[in-house]
Amino acid sequence: MKVALAADHAGFDMKQWLIAAMAEDGHELIDLGTNSREPVDYPDYARAIGEAILGGRAERGIFVCGSGVGACVAANKIKGIRAGTCHDNYSGHQGVEHDDMNVLCLGARVIGTAPALEISRAFLAARFSNDERHARRVAKTRDIELHQR
Repeated sequence: MKVALAADHAGFDMKQWLIAAMAEDGHELIDLGTNSREPVDYPDYARAIGEAILGGRAERGIFVCGSGVGACVAANKIKGIRAGTCHDNYSGHQGVEHDDMNVLCLGARVIGTAPALEISRAFLAARFSNDERHARRVAKTRDIELHQR
């Protein structure tokens, strides 16, 4: 799968570790930065990951910041992006299966690298169920997005 990865300075080390580990899984990885521990603004990387997905360069994205919360808030401002902060395997796959989540947000100051990799693998292996109830709910979510003032 084509996967875009991005991080702010707090998530830089985890992003680098995930890239190395996930490359062994055979994914095509796109590193959108940041490229150091120097302070940066996470909304800039939310925009980059959103543009990569919406532009077709990536199928899904993984975004790492300190808590996962700021990354999630910023990514969800992008029309067409459905991001979720997940710190357990169930949420990582359920967010895709039920909510058609396309960006996984992780908190590098909340979980370690091994759980982050397990959650990322669960996220990437999951597929949207297309069950009527889930499709209806995702459509209602898109409707909210389209009709905001």
